[in-house]
Amino acid sequence: MGKLYDKLASDVRLEEGLVACINCGTCTAVCPAAEFYKYDPKRIVNIVQSQDDDQIRELLKSDVIWYCGECMSCVTRCPRKNAPGLVIMALRSLSQDEGYFVESEKGRQQLALKRTVGENILRKGYCITPRTMTYERHREAGLIWKWETEHLEDIFERLGANLDGEGPGVLRQIPRESLDELDRIFEVTGGKARFEMIEKASSRKAAEMGMSDEEYYEMVFTQNNGSHFK
Repeated sequence: MGKLYDKLASDVRLEEGLVACINCGTCTAVCPAAEFYKYDPKRIVNIVQSQDDDQIRELLKSDVIWYCGECMSCVTRCPRKNAPGLVIMALRSLSQDEGYFVESEKGRQQLALKRTVGENILRKGYCITPRTMTYERHREAGLIWKWETEHLEDIFERLGANLDGEGPGVLRQIPRESLDELDRIFEVTGGKARFEMIEKASSRKAAEMGMSDEEYYEMVFTQNNGSHFK
């Protein structure tokens, strides 16, 4: 076994997710992501089982491990109850740990997820809020969404929500003590350390590409080379 496989094997998700693969391909047949993306969970499991560090390294640098939606359809149909989705989770974590995620377009998008969903959880207590879904960043939502973003207060008042308000209600302000507790959870579980890891690796990649932080982030947020779908 090599260094990368040893690290992968130490992840409990690999231990739980890969027990006795018989290479039947049921996971690929049932996988929603495999229907659209150039993605084959059976092939990924085969590479992991090979324990070949060179092949595993290529996986960690690739777009492929970021196609999985972690829906776990695979484990519901596998005759041996393997869970390729858990194997993917372990691969993603190792890719971040080793800094390999910045070598693929989909991997680099971890920075955008960290700065939007991740930071929003710590800042607001929500993964996303209407104010974070700006029209400028999400033009695919159309002109109706543009109008809605310009009239949020009126819309949510009519719907009976409590947008950014104190007390109970949908989209209310989360109390400071609850946000502090979330912050401690992220600290203790290693979430904040992982955030720092993503920032550092992304900063190195930006410098390597001769980009400022702002330019790199814009590329990460908007780039799509069109090669991901079948």
